[in-house]
Amino acid sequence: MIQREVVYVVSDSVGETAEFVVKAVATQFNGGHVEIKRNSYVEDTEDIEDVILIAKQSKSLIAYTIVVPFLKEYLDRRATEEGIIAVDLLNPLMDAFMKRFNKEPNHQPRLLRKLDEEYFRKVEAIEFAVKYDDGRDTRGIMRADIVLIGVSRTSKTPLSMYLAHQRYKVANVPLVPEVPPPDELFDIPRGKCVGLIITPDKLNEIRKERLKALGLTSQANYASFERILEELDYAEKIMKRVGCPVINVSNKAVEETAGLILEVLKK
Repeated sequence: MIQREVVYVVSDSVGETAEFVVKAVATQFNGGHVEIKRNSYVEDTEDIEDVILIAKQSKSLIAYTIVVPFLKEYLDRRATEEGIIAVDLLNPLMDAFMKRFNKEPNHQPRLLRKLDEEYFRKVEAIEFAVKYDDGRDTRGIMRADIVLIGVSRTSKTPLSMYLAHQRYKVANVPLVPEVPPPDELFDIPRGKCVGLIITPDKLNEIRKERLKALGLTSQANYASFERILEELDYAEKIMKRVGCPVINVSNKAVEETAGLILEVLKK
């Protein structure tokens, strides 16, 4: 009877890194036919003792990624006592980092997982901001962390993308006198919505520049002072109905306004 070749992967995190390394090495021997048994989220010496017992009985190898010092030391000592080969896959490189870069490691498990989760939350938030930009789909209003409302050219889209990079799901809705606001706007908690206002002079200036960039005449109704006053008056009424906090974005950078939005929502 042929004895199975088993490697026990032990980690104080998920153990994906150790398993990947073991598989990479195993491909160099008999085509990689080795059984890998993963032991994730090891938190105390009892967890290690269980693996030591099984590995000794099956004459197996242990490969581990443990960054908590007392757990690593315990595993090393017990493996030596029981005659088990236990391979540390992280600490030799950590030691090299310490010597070369003169820095101390955190010795905290699952940090890579946290980084991955933050990255995917950011990607998800960015995709959300794109999908629910400019009121395209009102379902986003109910699903968003933050809802921005205001007339055209009050930086709703840039703010949505900036906040998305901070991992907030943001929907924005333009307020136009000829278009009734979506019903969902009045169903969400007031603290989740922020109204963006701007002075008529500043908005007139921004819209004229926008028309110029598009190759259109600055005399278009879009940039007329009368139209701007009408839109701002309408937006103010909607914001009062919603009961949301309001921020004046005139002469403010996107980063500054985003900071104010987060401050307001926290309050």
